[in-house]
Amino acid sequence: MNRNKKTKYFIPPQDDPIPLTQSALNEKRAEFARLKKRRAEVMVRLVEAREKGDLSENGAYTAAKFELGDLGRRLRYIRYVLKNAYVPVEFGGNTVEFGVNVTLLNTQTKKENTYILVSQHESDPLNGKLSLESPIGSAIRGKMAGDVVEVETPRGVVEFVINAIG
Repeated sequence: MNRNKKTKYFIPPQDDPIPLTQSALNEKRAEFARLKKRRAEVMVRLVEAREKGDLSENGAYTAAKFELGDLGRRLRYIRYVLKNAYVPVEFGGNTVEFGVNVTLLNTQTKKENTYILVSQHESDPLNGKLSLESPIGSAIRGKMAGDVVEVETPRGVVEFVINAIG
């Protein structure tokens, strides 16, 4: 077993390891299965549209081709993520790392937000999932509760206090 001391979790021997939470991994697997089923349905529509004759003026055929292309791109992306995905094993600790919940207090607005720290592949700040690769995520990584961090954002420097980790 490889243990990378810097990140404190097992990294599988892959070219581009992608850490995901277990729920995100399950969602990606379900989406992959759903899209494969939808691709089969679109293929049936494509064959039916092709059988109707002149393809140059066949809107159903053109629409099915575009949809098939979109599905193919999304399936390739999800296949790539699933091939390289792993769920990090947490060893505990009191620092900000992947998979932990962290509560941040913006010192200017006095607004407090709680986030779970995830990879860029499942980041969704509006729903409480903050990427470790984001400016805020990279600034708070490795910090402890009570630490104050300054983050360069598009709106200028913002100061945060890490109120809780857990």
